Amino acid sequence: MAGGLAALLDDIAALAKLAAASVDDIGAAAGRASAKAAGVVIDDTAVTPRYVHGFTANRELPIIKRIAIGSLRNKLLFILPAALLLSQFLPWLLTPILMVGGTYLAFEGAEKIYELVTGHSKEHREVPAAARGADQEKAMVSGAIRTDFILSAEIMVISLNEVADEPFASRAVILVVVALGITALVYGVVALIVKMDDIGLHLATTRSGAVARLGRLLVAAMPKVLAVLSTVGIAAMLWVGGHILLVGVDELGWHAPYELVHHMEEGVAGVAGIGGFLAWSVNTLASALFGLVVGALVVAVMHVVPRRGTKHDAGHGSAHDAGHDAGHDVGRAAPHDPGARGTQPVAEHEDGPPLR
Repeated sequence: MAGGLAALLDDIAALAKLAAASVDDIGAAAGRASAKAAGVVIDDTAVTPRYVHGFTANRELPIIKRIAIGSLRNKLLFILPAALLLSQFLPWLLTPILMVGGTYLAFEGAEKIYELVTGHSKEHREVPAAARGADQEKAMVSGAIRTDFILSAEIMVISLNEVADEPFASRAVILVVVALGITALVYGVVALIVKMDDIGLHLATTRSGAVARLGRLLVAAMPKVLAVLSTVGIAAMLWVGGHILLVGVDELGWHAPYELVHHMEEGVAGVAGIGGFLAWSVNTLASALFGLVVGALVVAVMHVVPRRGTKHDAGHGSAHDAGHDAGHDVGRAAPHDPGARGTQPVAEHEDGPPLR
């Protein structure tokens, strides 16, 4: 009996060691997968703060919380099951799906540049987000979650590719760990960034000396930091979207664009000391430019061409309608007004004096 109990305890100990080893393996694999997706994580961190820019301080953390919950929902409820199933049964479909997401990111980045250049978003930029009410907050959160969906899909697929040789169950557990860890990291950093001015205000009002000066510096600097991050977020969308598209077209058989980028990388990689940084910079710039070109084409289709068509139709319609209305008004001068021969009646403006 004692021998049987000892054997059972030995078996339990062996199973425990095996389980511990499996946990270690999953942790290591999750770490490798997360590290591979680090570039997209940085982009996600840079993109998100622009969605709370212009809101009052008391709404910043609630907005970030809502975006973080939406991000986690994206990863666990939609992206994870889809990625696992596609990798198991239709692995060839992952690349086209990612390219659709990359095109959306490139479009959103190019659209922001288009709005800045043409001034179409000027009125919205002049009015603080907080002054536009709860609908604006809801719209910003929804937009952030949509953008996060693309970035999260890229993170999860990159992570999945790193552990593609693992069994199905292990892949699922690893991706859950990656989803939880990266979401906590990204939105924890974002929360710290957007509340840094409040931390500075606390230091400036409760401390003295160098600590108080540091607090005042943080308060003064954070609006500029958030504005810079907003710009970096636009660049990040072009970079990530363009990189997804470059890699995607290469995997689908059109090798020329990515081979050109790779050739340019090799041209600077040998520079002593900074070769790695220069190669990364070349890849990043080429990806951003590629994303900008693709995004600009989509912006043209979505905004420029329809607007020109509308203006053309409006020009013809307004001239015709004006002539028709003028003739019609002349012909129907009020009979009880003897002075109204061929003259337009005085137009009443609902908010002011008569317009002549």
